Amino acid sequence: MSKIDWFVLITSLVSIVSYGVWKGRGSKDIEGYLLANRSMRWYVIALSVMATQASAITFLSTPGQAYSDGMRFVQFYLGLPVAMIILSITVVPIYHKLKVFTAYEYLEKRFDLKTRELAAGLFLIQRGLAAGLTIYAPSIILSTLLGWDIYLTNLMIGVLVIIYTTAGGTKAVSRTQMLQVVVIMAGMIGAFFMVLHLLPKEVTFTDALFVAGKMGKLNAIDFTFDLSNRYNFWSGVIGGLFLALSYFGTDQSQVQRYLGGKSVAHSRLGLLANGLIKVPMQFFILLIGAMVFVFYQFAAPPLFFNTVAAGQVRSGVMGKEYRLIEKNYRQALEEKKAVVTRLVKVRRSGDKSRLVREVKNLETAEQKVSSLREKGLRLIRESSGNPDANDTNYIFLNFVINFLPIGLVGLVIAAIVAASMSSTSSELNALASTTVVDVYKRLFKTGKSEGHYLRASKVTTVVWGCFAILFAQYANRLGTLVEAVNILGSLFYGTILGIFMTAFFLKKVGGTAVFYAALGAEAGVVYCFIFTDISYLWYNVVGCLLVVLLSVPINRIFKRKPRVAVSQ
Repeated sequence: MSKIDWFVLITSLVSIVSYGVWKGRGSKDIEGYLLANRSMRWYVIALSVMATQASAITFLSTPGQAYSDGMRFVQFYLGLPVAMIILSITVVPIYHKLKVFTAYEYLEKRFDLKTRELAAGLFLIQRGLAAGLTIYAPSIILSTLLGWDIYLTNLMIGVLVIIYTTAGGTKAVSRTQMLQVVVIMAGMIGAFFMVLHLLPKEVTFTDALFVAGKMGKLNAIDFTFDLSNRYNFWSGVIGGLFLALSYFGTDQSQVQRYLGGKSVAHSRLGLLANGLIKVPMQFFILLIGAMVFVFYQFAAPPLFFNTVAAGQVRSGVMGKEYRLIEKNYRQALEEKKAVVTRLVKVRRSGDKSRLVREVKNLETAEQKVSSLREKGLRLIRESSGNPDANDTNYIFLNFVINFLPIGLVGLVIAAIVAASMSSTSSELNALASTTVVDVYKRLFKTGKSEGHYLRASKVTTVVWGCFAILFAQYANRLGTLVEAVNILGSLFYGTILGIFMTAFFLKKVGGTAVFYAALGAEAGVVYCFIFTDISYLWYNVVGCLLVVLLSVPINRIFKRKPRVAVSQ
């Protein structure tokens, strides 16, 4: 990167951290530290909710997902707007009325302590691991740019987030997220217009969409019902709805954002605004990935986008074979480029029969390129010893570093790192609040002063930050980050949602019944993950329905009166 890019990147990050520490100063109790004294307005809530969900994984891995698999990932979010409406009507007024610090406090009021601790425990496990993934995402960038060791970079990013999250709590998190969203959107919009500008002059935006469509990258909606297909209309509307209900309604990292609202109306407006904006935003980010794919039809992409891993293979014992594949790959790319160029010209001519022929020629050329790339991937996997090695997370980064102009490179990278910081800070803040309120204060240290719990919250933030950094060191084994983080959440979200659904709608079911039903449901979800090929979005449905359906008969068993022995 140029000095200007470094200036933009460093200035952006220092400003965000400094602003967070400044805005979060002065918290004297846990209500101020964890809930910003319940004073946040709806637009702050909306931006905070969006920034919490839209981590660096969203802006780093999602364009790569579209490049590799097309835009069908957008179906993941189809259930979200409906979920926002349902939560605004049901959950928001309940939480505000009870004035809880965490979502899990409600479960003790409705059921019992063990059910509260079970739900809190499931949240702590999955969110603690997810925080590690959000730290790892920007580490990919800096380690690639600077040639740093990925483990050292994870440590640096994690410490940076821990500083302002620990210093300022929820107020610092929410206020910095407003600034982070501005940086993020400026960077992504700039990248979108630059990729269009960098296309050959004779290729218009309409031409680019046509090429992307013919090559299967605009497959946004698929109405085929298939449980093994990760992304289709049905998995998005049904599975995505259950996932969104659990994530925004029971995950403390999101619940904490609107628990700090000034009123029920402000919390509702914040959620509804997120529901309106989120799907178009994700569509736009995926479209960037599709356009980057079209761009690389005219500018030859590397055989493997992770240049560090590719360089290791090239200089190793398999180097000669890999370099030969690279040579053939570049030649195949030139042949495909000629076909794509002809396709664009034929499209404008209106010759339908010739257009059909060129589309078939393109399919043949793409198969040849894909076959050579797969050979290269096999060598990289054999050389690294990692059977899951892939470069999806590096695709957009490669484009940014090599093709964007000076200044914009720094801004886009700042956007990705800022997104990671915003999401990770929300997660650490939520992990701290759940640990202190639901575990430490409830089970170990009751009746202490507000100052004591404030100090405990800050110490817990640091501890969870260290845990997230440790897990980030393992994240390079998990493949596509945007999928890994959602698979991880789906292993737990359905069960947690089922507990809350039972609490809201099955008034006669008691705590012991739902506790054992939740354990059984979680076992069922893990079974689906290990032994079936069901799409992970359906795990949310399976977990929720199992809790609800199992809790009713289990409740009857526990309520059944023992028989009284009759004397003879």
